[in-house]
Amino acid sequence: MSVQTPPTLMKLARQALLRNEAVAISALQKLPWTLFPALFKDAFNGRHTRIVKAMVAAWPFPCLPVGTLMKTPNLETFQAVLDGVDMQLKGEFHPGREKLQVLDLRNVQHSFWNIWTGREDGDCSAETVDERPVVKDLPRYELRWRHLKVVTDLYLRLRLNEEQACFLKWVQQRKDFLQIHCMNMKIWTVPVCTVKEILDVFHPGNIEELELNTGWDVFTLAQFAPCLGQMKSLRKLSLARVCRNAFGIGPRTADREEKCISKVIAQFSKLHCLQHLSMNGIFFLKDHMEQILRCLRNPLETLSITRHHLSQSDLNYFPLSHNLRQLKHLDLRGILLFVSCLKPLGMLLENVAESLESLDFQGCRIKDSQLTDLIPALSQCSKLGKVNLLDNDFSMPTLKDLLGHTANLTKMSVEQYPAPLQCYDDYGYILVESFAQLCLELMDTLRALRQPKRFLFSTDPCHECGERCVYDFGPRLCPC
Repeated sequence: MSVQTPPTLMKLARQALLRNEAVAISALQKLPWTLFPALFKDAFNGRHTRIVKAMVAAWPFPCLPVGTLMKTPNLETFQAVLDGVDMQLKGEFHPGREKLQVLDLRNVQHSFWNIWTGREDGDCSAETVDERPVVKDLPRYELRWRHLKVVTDLYLRLRLNEEQACFLKWVQQRKDFLQIHCMNMKIWTVPVCTVKEILDVFHPGNIEELELNTGWDVFTLAQFAPCLGQMKSLRKLSLARVCRNAFGIGPRTADREEKCISKVIAQFSKLHCLQHLSMNGIFFLKDHMEQILRCLRNPLETLSITRHHLSQSDLNYFPLSHNLRQLKHLDLRGILLFVSCLKPLGMLLENVAESLESLDFQGCRIKDSQLTDLIPALSQCSKLGKVNLLDNDFSMPTLKDLLGHTANLTKMSVEQYPAPLQCYDDYGYILVESFAQLCLELMDTLRALRQPKRFLFSTDPCHECGERCVYDFGPRLCPC
């Protein structure tokens, strides 16, 4: 029989206050500020909206990191928070105690709730409050409003949920009096006009991470391009699913398309802080990589180009680009390279041998003769920790040669290799016995060189069931 720890006197006191909202609200003016965090957390999680509203209005700390408490969205509780902010900003409740400077709505881990320092004047946010000059003849409540910074992340789809719609309406009505910072914005399948309206409230210059997965064509993306160019603080950019305009209004000419592409690419020169660039399914990348890389203002740490085509001229420019000399992560998944010369990629790997930490060439259909152009450079990548070479076409001798060149890569923690070609028959069907025997031999080769941590050898998907045969600590065969 388990013995439950009895509640503390402090917890019993909070429970008593929550059972009597009128008493709790009247007691806030005399409540020690050290008791606010625990009582607020209980009230918020218990959806005591009147107490939540009153506590926000009386909040005695510089920061209210409420976003981390919003695990299960609730419109009434969220509206109570916004109403409480309005009351504090306008001095309608406990005018002598207003201290709130940062309302943090991000769903991130925050030490304020778990390890509270007990410093009344301590800044509980990782974000610093902007110091903006204020015109002296503004009304008193406007002076306070200009000191409130609202920090949030936005994940927008075609239909906004209730909390998003409520919040956007609230900030639109107060955008002239608040410092509104969206740090991380993800936009999926949203019309460009809606995105522009949102960026009129959340200034693009404050966005640090942007993910655009909208299915726009290049003409629509060109309409958005000036907004992209305003994102001076952008560190991470992810573009996905930009297609040709097959059904656009008016004739689509190659010249018009090229002008739109150039308009989009030109914005990269304005992204002064960009370090991580990911482009997935972007049709216009082919023959434009030199133009993009020349536009960059800073060296990249991450370059991810997946699920489209690159030309030989694109590959040839990679080792020449100074903005790729400090790469930590290179991802070319799904870029078919079986007809390409990979010597430029080998030169690029030599250039980044002192910095590269992860390499992903899954699904590139690289052949034996091409891999030999990469192996010497790979063996020099002393910081390489993750490598994914699945869905390529390597023979048993080439795989053994590859493993032999990784002997000195002591930081390797995740390794994924294709099963050798000798595991398939002439029609591409998996030879199960050969797979188990050859992968065991490869594992013995690897263990003789070093002790691998997480590793596997995998076949292509089975023609019959679509599952893979995998060998890690032993063979795991497909259902067939």
